[in-house]
Amino acid sequence: MHDLQLILAILSGIAILLLLIIRLKLNAFLSLLVASIWVGLIGGLSAEKIIESISSGMGNTLAFVATIVGLGAIFGALLEHSGGAQALAKFLLKKGGEAKSRLALLVTGFIVAIPVFFDVGIIILFPIVKALALKSGKNVLHYALPLLTGLAITHSFIPPTPGPVAVAEILNVDLGYAIVVGAAIGLPISLICGLVLSRFITPKTAIENLKEDVVDDKFDGGLVKTIFFILGLPIVLILVGSLLKILAGEGIIPNGSLVETVSFIGHPFVSLIIATLLAMYFLGTKRGATKKELFDVANRSLGPAGSIILITGAGGVLKQMMINTGIGDMIAEAMKSGTISIVLLAYFVAVLVRIMQGSATVAMLTAAGIVAAVIPGMDLTMMDKTLLMMAIAAGSIVLSHVNDSGFWLVNRYLDHTVQQTLRSWTIQSSMISVSSFILIYIAYQVL
Repeated sequence: MHDLQLILAILSGIAILLLLIIRLKLNAFLSLLVASIWVGLIGGLSAEKIIESISSGMGNTLAFVATIVGLGAIFGALLEHSGGAQALAKFLLKKGGEAKSRLALLVTGFIVAIPVFFDVGIIILFPIVKALALKSGKNVLHYALPLLTGLAITHSFIPPTPGPVAVAEILNVDLGYAIVVGAAIGLPISLICGLVLSRFITPKTAIENLKEDVVDDKFDGGLVKTIFFILGLPIVLILVGSLLKILAGEGIIPNGSLVETVSFIGHPFVSLIIATLLAMYFLGTKRGATKKELFDVANRSLGPAGSIILITGAGGVLKQMMINTGIGDMIAEAMKSGTISIVLLAYFVAVLVRIMQGSATVAMLTAAGIVAAVIPGMDLTMMDKTLLMMAIAAGSIVLSHVNDSGFWLVNRYLDHTVQQTLRSWTIQSSMISVSSFILIYIAYQVL
């Protein structure tokens, strides 16, 4: 009887979450909190325990995520303000030439999405896509789909972008693992979907009356080198710090002052602070930006970041509520008996929430909250948890359609009808999701 009560709690909780967002158009942060409280009430928690769950779930999650997302937002805004993303795209296009222009755009999207939000990447890079389409006489999707693929995959799979950072924290996944596994999955899927599968949904005819933005071919070579250095530095520091901690933990190397120092510098907090300060100098002060301009850029960037931080915290509340009610233990027992596969659960919960309400962030955090509640009752390695994180990311990409703000951004910048966008970006996002999950599922069974 108690299990039925818990099943009712989680199913009705998800239903209420979707109802609040879809029908009542309630903010995702508030919707997640209301749904979490509902799960606690139906799950049999006392009023005191519900309040405690809200406090601990929010606090434990944001203790890590708030700092990372805030720093990442400032970092990305500086990259956008400096014109570094466009310079990077022009550099790669020049190196690859016309023959490799699609690959250059895919790589640009893949790199730029590390510090820059998906929608911002579209806004600052689509003028280059349109210019290439007009110059070559090819359909704009020939160039747009590789760029969108690179942006979407990094945005969903690879930290320190906000979504992956939030899911990694909720699932207690080491960011070093997340970066390596995310890249190992994201790179081949980017090439397969962005360069090969996208051709099947790209019309052969060019789009008429395509509006061109004025784009020149000139770029600052020094700026491009700076971008590569500043983008790569925190990733390398995080990876080295994680590697040394693992080696020291396994007893392969002594756990001395060197490991402690490198681990400190390689912690995401410290590495991103270093990278952000370098970006403020090299992309701002050194390029003539005033203190007032840098102050304004940083302040503006924290607006969108604040929304993501609060939604992430609410996702942590849902996780804590499910742990305290015992829902996580119940699902874990079902999985041990072979009734449910946790990797399938992670993917399909994200898919369901994504399709129903549109937001990839809400889909990721809802699925992460449910999976995180299950993990304590299972014997999972760090690799297992990382692959679960990737399954959630894959589910959050699927079927971008009319309830997704990203769908309308792509629609507007491509100058397409709704039907054309459904036949292009909606299908492409679904191919990314399904193909990446197939790879993730195989890896989960083998590793």
